[in-house]
Amino acid sequence: MTSRTSGKHVSVKLVILVPCIGLLVVSFIADFLWASSKPFYRKAVSNSRVEKAAYQIFLQGKKTITPRGKRGSSGEVNATFADLPGPKLEWEEIAPAPVPRLDGASIQIGNLLYVFSGYGSLDYVHSHVDIYNFSNNTWGGRFSTPKEMANSHLGIVSDGRYVYVISGQYGPLCRGPTSRSFVLDTQTKHWNELPSLPFPRYAPATQLWRGRLHVMGGSKEDRHEPGLEHWSIAVKDGEVLEKEWRSEVPIPRGGPHRACIVYDDRLYVIGGQEGDFMAKPGSPIFKCSRRHEVVYSDVYMLDDSMKWKELPPMPKPNSHIECSWAIHNNSVIIVGGTTEKHPVNKRMILVGEVLRFRFDTQDPCCFCTNMQEWSVVGKMPYRCKTTQAGYWDGFLYFTSGQRDRGPEDPQPRKVIGETWRTKLKL
Repeated sequence: MTSRTSGKHVSVKLVILVPCIGLLVVSFIADFLWASSKPFYRKAVSNSRVEKAAYQIFLQGKKTITPRGKRGSSGEVNATFADLPGPKLEWEEIAPAPVPRLDGASIQIGNLLYVFSGYGSLDYVHSHVDIYNFSNNTWGGRFSTPKEMANSHLGIVSDGRYVYVISGQYGPLCRGPTSRSFVLDTQTKHWNELPSLPFPRYAPATQLWRGRLHVMGGSKEDRHEPGLEHWSIAVKDGEVLEKEWRSEVPIPRGGPHRACIVYDDRLYVIGGQEGDFMAKPGSPIFKCSRRHEVVYSDVYMLDDSMKWKELPPMPKPNSHIECSWAIHNNSVIIVGGTTEKHPVNKRMILVGEVLRFRFDTQDPCCFCTNMQEWSVVGKMPYRCKTTQAGYWDGFLYFTSGQRDRGPEDPQPRKVIGETWRTKLKL
């Protein structure tokens, strides 16, 4: 009787103890897996403050990151973690461009915006210039580009009359870059050819500085490998004063799709990326093949010392902004772009913020200037890359590019020719 009773007690204890042990084991395994997964995720998103903020949201369980920008179990929108908060801007849609454009180029001269070439679609490229008049909101004055000139990913700059067009990609899809370069007289619409670059370059940073035409960075012949080289040649009134390009101090970080600006006798290079699509090996039509890309937020400046200086980085990595900027009130305004890819599905994510970089913020404590800073001054009507931007009579404008799939999906979709403006006071 006693042994039978004690056996029952043992059985009851085992019934209670075994599930408890099982729960402890399951808890331990789950805790171990969670702990081991955190460093990997943290490493994957630690490249910027924005991604760190996204990681915190992920930890708090407010959003579930899933492939292709689909909704998670909570019903909230995914894949928009890179969006930054900013004030609302009242945008007005105005006269659309005559054709949609992707990876075109533009130059503002007074109240006119000259918009060059670009893709109409992946397998079709433009070879002409359209002109937008800010004063009367009209497009017109179309004229052709030289047959030998690149059709997209151009380096471009103007002295107020002459437009210098440097290298770029000739033809559609993922053909390689050319080294041929040209100059346009906007008054006569006449083109002349310049000395070719020492090597072909794809989407190089280009500017006029101290009487010289500067070309730097970009990608090499395969469209993917970053170039660090920096060349210059003396120019005046649309004419070159030297027979050959001169080597200059290399840029600290190579790559295409950057904004390049001169302000207060200083040369600035902003954002960009390393790597890009390449032509598929052996493809007779240069079909595009995806490659790894790294988008960055770096800002570099070249001044009297002729040494590159690193300045405060952009609020988040940003690329495809070579003509997406305008100068206003001691600041450069950057409209749209692309940021780092989605950490799970690796899809491209577009930028919908209007960013401002102040060149001469004053510190009230030490009464000194030159304390550059970034801020978000507004949001676009939608996310968009390779916009063509300008500023005129109190309004910020942008036209063309490739927009997102909608408010809930930041991936690129439609190539557009829409034109928008908003009143912007800084």
